Amino acid sequence: MNIPNWKGREVLKNIKSILLLRDLVDSYEAACKPICRSIKLSQTAFDILVFLTDHPEYDTAKDISKYRGIEPNKVSFNVERLVEEGYLERHSVPGDRRKVQLVCTKKVQAIMEQEREISEKFYSTVLEGMSAEDISKFEQYVQIICNNIEKLKHI
Repeated sequence: MNIPNWKGREVLKNIKSILLLRDLVDSYEAACKPICRSIKLSQTAFDILVFLTDHPEYDTAKDISKYRGIEPNKVSFNVERLVEEGYLERHSVPGDRRKVQLVCTKKVQAIMEQEREISEKFYSTVLEGMSAEDISKFEQYVQIICNNIEKLKHI
């Protein structure tokens, strides 16, 4: 594919582009630290709760590892702790005795309310200065990039 005026390599070589995602993750984790401290959970355990709340259709340890990108041993360790602490319940899946569904308990609701407040402030700050149209275009571009990356996985 020949793209006129393509400067992709230069864009990707720009250190700011390389650091963007890491900085976003680091900043989000810093914003969530007070919640993690108050409930005495690790960032990974907290991330698992947020993931299960935001994506209830991906409700197994394997799903968490695959889609959230957390190493399987860390998922296993943290899920065990979350079950012991009463944040998660394990439910067997009818028809597949090997599969265990992870379900958030009511104890998670108050935590997620706090996370939503932090998340809302975080993203409004990150996107400050962008119009609704800018944000919409940005979301479209991210989706295009994600689709293209998915294609690369199958080459």
